[in-house]
Amino acid sequence: MNQTPPYVIAAPEAASLPVRGTDSRFPVHRIYCVGRNYAAHAVEMGHDPDKEPPFFFQKSPTCLVTDGAPVPYPTMTEDFHHEIELVVALSKGGSDIPVESALDHVFGYGVCLDMTRRDLQAVAKKASRPWSTSKSFDGAAPCGEIVPVSEIGHPDRGAVWLDVNGTRRQEGTLEQMIWKIPEVINTLSQLFALRPGDLIMTGTPAGVGSLVRGDDLHGHVDGVGDLKLSVV
Repeated sequence: MNQTPPYVIAAPEAASLPVRGTDSRFPVHRIYCVGRNYAAHAVEMGHDPDKEPPFFFQKSPTCLVTDGAPVPYPTMTEDFHHEIELVVALSKGGSDIPVESALDHVFGYGVCLDMTRRDLQAVAKKASRPWSTSKSFDGAAPCGEIVPVSEIGHPDRGAVWLDVNGTRRQEGTLEQMIWKIPEVINTLSQLFALRPGDLIMTGTPAGVGSLVRGDDLHGHVDGVGDLKLSVV
């Protein structure tokens, strides 16, 4: 009889997110992020969106912060930015997933923030280095509950916005995505063998900006829900 061998140290707790309408949780395997998937954001970051295919980076699942939990202001930065996004949660994986069947792999959707050490990202870009220190750190992925497709379908239109201390900072619509969700899944699955439990952050609209300790954030995606948290 096969038995799991003992670990030499305590195994880390698996990352997970709450699922609306149930006591069960969604186990998180990996977090992929789509870069510059809204034209206006690409422009504000100094890029031409008409010339770029989708590109991706990753965050560690340990970066997750659940809805309502405080987000610590990270070390080694003086320019801590918010980026509100729709996140896709996969129930099935695969490679070379066709666009036509890509949505069959989706369990549900949520509201998330791609938190960024913007000054460290600028240094990495200038030196042609990876973005890990600017994108994958403790508290870098606040995320609300996952809402099943069986409850809301597949959102492809509606507002995406973020308020900071009651003032609107970011505002866009899902229709403004350059690469739609089926196209994102198709392209990503050509680069990686996707797995159940993978999350995909789908990009942010224009208006990203700096945060300070004490800021209260309220993010929203129409048809999906809200995300509220504070920077401490």
